[in-house]
Amino acid sequence: MYENNVETVEIIEKKVERIVDNIDELVAQKKFGEIKKQINDLEPFDIAEVLEELNSAELPIVFRLLSKDNAADTFVEMSSDNQETLINAFSDAELKAVFDDMFVDDTVDVIEEMPASVVKRIINQADLETRQRINEILQYPEDSAGTIMTVEYVSLKKEWTVEQCFEYIRKIAVDKETIYTSYVTDAQRRLEGVISAKELLIADPKTTVGSIMTTDFICVTTDTDKEKVATTASDYDLSSIPVVDKENRIVGIITIDDIIDVINEEATEDFAKMAAVLPTDQPYLEQSVWSIVKSRLPWLLLLMVSATFTGLIINTFEHQLSLISTVLFGCVPMLMGTGGNAGSQVCVTITRALALEEVEFGDILTIIWKELRVSILLALVLAVSCFAKLQLIDRLLFGYDGYTFAVSAIVSLALFITIILAKLVGCTLPLLAKKCRLDPAVVANPFITTVVDALSLLTYCGVAVALLG
Repeated sequence: MYENNVETVEIIEKKVERIVDNIDELVAQKKFGEIKKQINDLEPFDIAEVLEELNSAELPIVFRLLSKDNAADTFVEMSSDNQETLINAFSDAELKAVFDDMFVDDTVDVIEEMPASVVKRIINQADLETRQRINEILQYPEDSAGTIMTVEYVSLKKEWTVEQCFEYIRKIAVDKETIYTSYVTDAQRRLEGVISAKELLIADPKTTVGSIMTTDFICVTTDTDKEKVATTASDYDLSSIPVVDKENRIVGIITIDDIIDVINEEATEDFAKMAAVLPTDQPYLEQSVWSIVKSRLPWLLLLMVSATFTGLIINTFEHQLSLISTVLFGCVPMLMGTGGNAGSQVCVTITRALALEEVEFGDILTIIWKELRVSILLALVLAVSCFAKLQLIDRLLFGYDGYTFAVSAIVSLALFITIILAKLVGCTLPLLAKKCRLDPAVVANPFITTVVDALSLLTYCGVAVALLG
């Protein structure tokens, strides 16, 4: 009878949780048969999650229970620390068996995270062809398309018939990372066209590939930035992208799994920069206290020094403001906080739009005009709300007599101007950073707050002294 093995994501998550909760007990009781049955029913990603719960002594024991098909795929999904633990525990034969079943791009990813002694062992166990491919990929510039491509792709000839293509694909498919898109090349490996598995399936078996292949295709070079590769894949809905050299010879392809990894890495890096933290590849729990301190301290020192401008402005106007009204100082935190939030809103929006290539520096006037109108409407609503709050709540409800009509009007007017300035600064800073070839994410939160704080104080003190002094 047919057995339905389809499982929802929720069922899989519960199964993984149950195995994680019981794995230590099963290892202690040496129920290896049961462990083998349970973990080999999981996907490689889930198996890696289970193995993360084991200590360095238990990890090699359980890993050796994996089937040959699961071992290499699971190894790729594991953390670099656990990978190193396993490599040190492996015999040369075991090491070769695992890496022989891995694609070259995955092997390179592992090598880049390992110390020199471990790298030497991996290279020594690789065959000559694999070793040459690894060395070739490692020579490409950091963060380039060449460093994330795989060399395991399907290459066809345009004079082949569809029937010949299928015979060839059946022979080599097991060693290729993807067979959903094939690449048509000439004798010098120059890329002439691409063809999908769907196009091959619906074509007449006697038809030549050259007559049905697509010659209008998207490709990147080995030096193309990997973030640009990810953006291109997203823009054109591509599941893989061919990588060519300067002579238009195909040297590899970048598949969707690596594209997703790049998108996640870039997003994580941008979030770190916007939070004034130096980016790191390590998961939070695997970082030492000292490494976290080093990632946060430089930005905090820089922002502390830059914040001294705010203190200088307050010191300059302190005497004049205190003579006018002591309650004016009570509104400074509200004014600075609202201005900073207003600037951060538009700054993050424009930074994201730049990353997605929705806008560029040439759109600066259009963006300023749009944000000017937005800021006037927002500033008007917030200024009226601030005036009503100071008069109705602070003065009448809590009895703060210092908030006279004139003082409340000054605070509201200063808030109105501050929000407009904050929005304009917030939309131009990322664009100027991009024009200067700096990372817009760097100015998204750290610097916008400092700049807007200074502007809000200058505006507030200037308006108060001018109108009440």
